[in-house]
Order: sequence, then structure tokens, then C-alpha cells
Amino acid sequence: MSASAQVWLSAARPRTLPAAVAPVLVGAALAWRDGVFDAGAASLCLAFALLVQIGTNFANDYYDYIHGADTVARVGPRRAVAAGLVSPAVMKRAMWFVFAAAFLSGLGLIAWGGPWLIVIGVASILCGIAYTGGPWPLAYNGLGDLFVFIFFGLVAVAATYFVQAGRVTVDALLLGVPIGLLAANILVVNNYRDIDTDRAAGKKTLVVRFGRAAARWQHFVSALVAFAVPVALAARDQSPTLLLPWLAWPMAWIHCRRLRRAEQPAELIALLGDTGKLLALFAVLLSVGLIWK
Repeated sequence: MSASAQVWLSAARPRTLPAAVAPVLVGAALAWRDGVFDAGAASLCLAFALLVQIGTNFANDYYDYIHGADTVARVGPRRAVAAGLVSPAVMKRAMWFVFAAAFLSGLGLIAWGGPWLIVIGVASILCGIAYTGGPWPLAYNGLGDLFVFIFFGLVAVAATYFVQAGRVTVDALLLGVPIGLLAANILVVNNYRDIDTDRAAGKKTLVVRFGRAAARWQHFVSALVAFAVPVALAARDQSPTLLLPWLAWPMAWIHCRRLRRAEQPAELIALLGDTGKLLALFAVLLSVGLIWK
């Protein structure tokens, strides 16, 4: 792989991409269970979700540099613009290009879900930009976690199911809860690591506002609630296969302990990647449980 390709691959932040794949996988599995699975619609949903995630990461790279949140004092993985590997202008153009590709892929879903899906698509893209850009950046005002929970949890799972089934069910929304919470935990770990540079830049994440102890509780409670949802659904439906996600609970518990004991940035960088893996594993197990029901 060329050096340029490696730079752009790093800027896409592969460790965060499970947040885009997981809700589509679960939404598609639910559609399969209900006999309405459509591979074409599910594939377009996956393309849209991945492109929005990558576009948001590019926007984050650009706007965090503009706001001064990414500097030489950064303790996490290097950011392309802050490290001088990509100029701000080029990153901004790349951001718009990826978001345009996301919009075009989303247009293909109109054939399944109707023109009102444009509203959801545009809202997702605008929030991806507003996450760190615009006059009132969500991440700089403590709303990043809520954004991730809503758009990479509730909206992504429900929309994936809707374009295949033509309706949104209670189960589609319920299944979006654990996916959104575990996706938000990726952000918790990231912001936990960056608390000092974020505070200096005026980026008021929840970790900056309430401190590391509160972040550890948020991380633990989010994991606990996420794993409780399959239990509730399994009890309601008398379907033990929906308990399969609990095979991943030891990993989640270890992550909570690692966050509490972490002292070095390298430990949190490793935990960030492992948190994405936990989300992916949870989504796979939940999807198997839905299909195998």
C-alpha cells in the first residue's frame, strides 16, 4: 500500500467503522427473521452508513484542526491535517466528496422506502458535519454521545429495517438501543483519552464536563443496559438464542476494568480498537440469535 493510501486509510479511522456496520447487520437480521430481507436494500444501507461514518471522520479531522483540538500535544493516533500529511483544503474537499457519495447511494433507497428517506439521509449527513463543524458543534457541547446513540443506533437499525419491511416496529427501535449504546462507548473511550487536549481547546465533551469517574460509570451502565435488552427480548419471546450476545459479556466486563485502570494513552488507544471489536461481536451474535430464532 502506498504512503498516500495509508494516510487516507488512517484518516478514515477503521476502528470506528463497526459503528456503521453493526446497526445495518442487526436491522438486516431482523428483516430476515420477519421474512422481508432484501439484499439490495441492505447493501445500499451499508454503503450509506459506511460513507457517512467516513465522511464524519474526515470532517472531524478537518474541524478539530480548525478549532485547535488536534495539536502536537495530542496523545492519540495522529490526525492527517494536524500532522501536516493532508492540507485542510484537501481534507475539506474529501469530506464533501464522501458525503456526496453517501447522498447518491442513499438516493438508491428511494425505490424501497420512498422520497421521505431523503430527509433522514440529509439529516444524517448534516449531523455528521455538525458533529465538530458549524456554529454550534455537537461534540464541543457535550452532545456527541447522544448523536452517536440516535443516528448509529436507533435511526440506523430502524431505517435499515424500514427500507426492507416498509414499516418500523418496536423491535427495530429496541434493537437500536444496545447498538447505539455500545457505539457511544467508542466515543467515551476516545474522549476519556483526549480529556486534557479537549479541555484546552474548549471542547466540552461529557468527559470534560463531568470528569473521568462519571465517564467510567457511563461506560459501564451503557454496557449493562446494552446487554440487558437481549435478555428482555429473549424472555418476552421465549427465545434463548437471543441470549447469544452474552457470550461477549466477559469482554465488556474486562473493558470496564481496563478503562478504570488505564494510566497511559497507549492503553486507551488499544481499548478504543477493542471497543469497536466488542460492538462488532455483539452485533454478530445478536444477528445470529435473530436469524436462528
